[in-house]
Amino acid sequence: MRYLIGTAVALAAAGPACAQEMTLKPVAEARARYERVDQDGLSQAADALTLRVRGGVTAASGAISATVIGQGTLAAVDHYYDGLNGAATRPLVADPQNVALYVAQLQYRTKALSLTAGRQKITLDDERFVGNVGFRDNAQTFDAVRAEITPIRGLKLDISYAWSVRTIWGIDGAGARQQAVGGDNVLGNLSYVTPLGTLTGFAYLVDQDEAAVQAFRQSSQTYGARLAGSHAFGPAVKLAYQASYARQSDYHRNPNDYAADYWLADGLLDVKGWKLNAGYEVLGASKGLPFTSFQTPLGTNFKFQGWADKFLTTPANGLRDLYFGGGYGWKQAGPLSGLSVQATWHRFDSDRLGQHYGNEIDLLASAKVRKTAVSLRYAHYEAREMATDTDKYWIQLDWAY
Repeated sequence: MRYLIGTAVALAAAGPACAQEMTLKPVAEARARYERVDQDGLSQAADALTLRVRGGVTAASGAISATVIGQGTLAAVDHYYDGLNGAATRPLVADPQNVALYVAQLQYRTKALSLTAGRQKITLDDERFVGNVGFRDNAQTFDAVRAEITPIRGLKLDISYAWSVRTIWGIDGAGARQQAVGGDNVLGNLSYVTPLGTLTGFAYLVDQDEAAVQAFRQSSQTYGARLAGSHAFGPAVKLAYQASYARQSDYHRNPNDYAADYWLADGLLDVKGWKLNAGYEVLGASKGLPFTSFQTPLGTNFKFQGWADKFLTTPANGLRDLYFGGGYGWKQAGPLSGLSVQATWHRFDSDRLGQHYGNEIDLLASAKVRKTAVSLRYAHYEAREMATDTDKYWIQLDWAY
């Protein structure tokens, strides 16, 4: 019913646009990835070779379009625990086999207004709070109605109502790892372009009260602001920066009465292809009982706090991440375009009680050969007071039509 209501709204807004000539654009993507994980405390390593394909079509007529994309994930080598199947004596690789409807949306778009209804990707800002989890094979989408309104140049209102979050666990998801989590989620984002950068105010009301996920107490309301911009110091030197603050508290039927803060300061200096990056991110802990912390259940959390994935759920005592990184990029190197190498070091500490969780080093080399992106990735987590020593290796090929 909700799909039909959203579709009807978009069609009504489209008006005469439907009478224009229709065009069809195919969608075709493929991914092959090998992931190996060696983790202390588990008797066996994980070896996962997964193959993912997506295919579909976008049909457009004037301002209105419809997109349908299906996807399938196959484990060609399945010596790993995927969170649902396999032996838990091996480390987790969160890419279960899956066949699913990835996107099924109807969209009406003009210069000042975009309305999207149905199953869709929603990514906001840097995806810290709302994202697609694109690194995982099955990714995350939303059954939602979304409106993006630009009444004047530089000002944008982006608001969504999502009644279901389609998770990375696929059609066999169950228990705490369900294929979909229902709820009344409201995602609001108001941004304005200033001389210093884009200033954004946001409000995210996350409703995840189903019994299977109740143990995670994920229902929350988060309000905050973010500034992201850049400044060029001549033709070869550029500084990009971002700063963010948010306050989160319990929402809906969350049984915990809590409040916690979020902080981020990040800078990236680009000098003739050399890049230097430093930042400090805090996901705070509440100051009173019960002990809980700032959570981001709808974010693309793989992008943050290291690729070893030790902190996808924030520990009860909170998390402070101090990081430094550097790298270099080449526009062209023989048959390779966009070749880059980078390294990042993290120090993880608690927000409360002064615990040093551990350190991590992340390495990445990536390039593109025609329509195929190639990446080699490595993460080493050295445990102190949280989790165990872990090494992860990835070789990944992505092709898109």
